[in-house]
Amino acid sequence: MKLATRYNRVNIITSIIVLIITGIIYYLVIHLILTNKLDKDLAVEENEIRQYTNTYKKLPLPASYLDQQVAYSKPKGDTTDVREFNFTTYFNAKEKEYEPGRSLITTVNLDGKTVIVTITKSRVESEDLVRIILLITIGITVLLLFSLLLINRLVLNRLWKPFYVVLNRMKAFEVARMDDIIEEPTRIDEFNELNKSVNAMARKVKQDYKELKSFTDNASHEMMTPLAVINSKLDSLLQTESFTEQQGALLQDIYQATGRLSRLHQSLLLLARIENNLIADLQEIDLKEMIEAKIRQFHELFGRDGLIVTLNLTERKVTMSRYLADILLNNIFSNALRHNINGGRIEVELTQEIFTVSNTGKTLNIQNRMFDRFSKSTESEGMGLGLAISKQICNLYGFDIEYSHKENLHIFSINLG
Repeated sequence: MKLATRYNRVNIITSIIVLIITGIIYYLVIHLILTNKLDKDLAVEENEIRQYTNTYKKLPLPASYLDQQVAYSKPKGDTTDVREFNFTTYFNAKEKEYEPGRSLITTVNLDGKTVIVTITKSRVESEDLVRIILLITIGITVLLLFSLLLINRLVLNRLWKPFYVVLNRMKAFEVARMDDIIEEPTRIDEFNELNKSVNAMARKVKQDYKELKSFTDNASHEMMTPLAVINSKLDSLLQTESFTEQQGALLQDIYQATGRLSRLHQSLLLLARIENNLIADLQEIDLKEMIEAKIRQFHELFGRDGLIVTLNLTERKVTMSRYLADILLNNIFSNALRHNINGGRIEVELTQEIFTVSNTGKTLNIQNRMFDRFSKSTESEGMGLGLAISKQICNLYGFDIEYSHKENLHIFSINLG
């Protein structure tokens, strides 16, 4: 979720809660004010009735107006003084329906007798007024809320524009190209500090990349020379004289160790080149054709162990380095061959979305570290870099490689996207 969206969501939720609470309070306050006004009007009418009674020694005639009614009744029991306000209903003779009303029940003494006076006023106008005020207030508040949201959206997008520009330039930054991250001019101090920090980081990364590249190149050159010298000296030594069986075994061990060191050097160098994206010969590759060619290359090796290979391939083209594609297929099939059993099987499937190689074999105890460097089973004679290289190749081109074990099958799946 983007920051602006999160901010707007919190802002809207908070505003709605405040609107509801303040709306309720506002309604209750307005309702109380108008009720008090009705009570004052009823009290004025009460005083007029008392004054009329004291002056003329008689009660005014009962009246029924459009918004007010006055009625008299005898008290029940020994009622003396009563004065109370009540919410009641008011019959509107014109509309011929009952409406909400407010009444004042009081008493008047006339010739030593107590008369109960009921004064009722209609609350329709008050209720309508409260409703109109409330609707106007809600409408204005909603309009302000919408305006606030619109302004926040426009202002926040404009305020955060330098951040997203810098972010996109960081995403497009490639250390191998040695380009600078162009600063986005802005008057906001935080974004200016972000620009400076990003460029400082980019300079540090480029410097580290130069040093790493220089180290890789120098190490590659310096290691190849001693290895070539060792191999040359061993060849010369073998041609000088005959050796005993024990000496021959020692020389064979040296040859194997030298060859292993040479392969290790080449694998580590390849990993460094892949991680730094130094192999850029992109081209469109017919993956089905490459898989079939690789199967033919491994045909004799598969036949030696009596492996049964089944293919289910569809046409699929990918854009990547042919050199790295060959290494990827070679590592996957070598792994399926090396960790298989005599008379086992290898199942190869290629669809538009996924490339899968499944092989029989023993259960491994490194399933969670399958793609780690130098991670291998105790029975393996490899260096534990093949699957790590495969993982880096997949990462380079946005593929997703996964390992699973199901029904005695080791399954490697590459999601081609």
